[in-house]
Amino acid sequence: MTKSINCFYLDDATIEFEPGETIMQAAHRADHYIPHLCYHPRLSQHGSCRLCMVEINGSLVAACSYPAQNGQRVFSDNSEINSKRLQLVQMLFAEGNHYCPSCEVSGNCQLQALAYDLGMTHYNLEPLYPKREQDASHPQLFIDQDRCIYCELCSRASQQLDNKDCFGIGGRGSTTHLILKSDSGSAVDTALAETDKAAHICPVGCILPRTGNYQDAVGKRLYDEKTIHELGNHRADESRGKQHD
Repeated sequence: MTKSINCFYLDDATIEFEPGETIMQAAHRADHYIPHLCYHPRLSQHGSCRLCMVEINGSLVAACSYPAQNGQRVFSDNSEINSKRLQLVQMLFAEGNHYCPSCEVSGNCQLQALAYDLGMTHYNLEPLYPKREQDASHPQLFIDQDRCIYCELCSRASQQLDNKDCFGIGGRGSTTHLILKSDSGSAVDTALAETDKAAHICPVGCILPRTGNYQDAVGKRLYDEKTIHELGNHRADESRGKQHD
């Protein structure tokens, strides 16, 4: 008996999917790139960044949480949707303290790479310059709150991959901040280790290893030669040989 094939149409591509998969899961498995920051194939969906928005029947939905359906037509890579994505990226830059020229992960940062890919060349919104405390208490890792975009990849990785619970998000609005789950509130008093998957999954530069932050020479970093769109679903943490999807 011939097994029926389920598929949907993503821009000009035909994407096969398994029952129960989301649009993002199926597209990722087929190595078809949909922009994202908070999605990871090994973790539960989060839906916070909204950069994976796609259009179905005239409505915008999050590809990471919307179920794939047979025969549906999904639009992702067009000027209208990318314009909305650019606005979201601009807000992320304005809400945090992102200093790309002096950042250790410049060239390996997904936020920076998305900004370039979407055509962001300067600040379009007035930066808020929030006051955020850094955490240098851990002997192996430095926590730079300035770069955090609250994707909760570290929190989900800690719980779902490391079997720990080291991170959380606290506060509201302008007081939102990354929480280190310990009695002291410091990283040194958590169960976090440099070998944890949570320590290397950050898409920006919030969690930094002390063992040489400038590991990749200029010109050899992940997004130096190809854009994030060209590289598709390949991640910076993979290129450094630390964690794998």
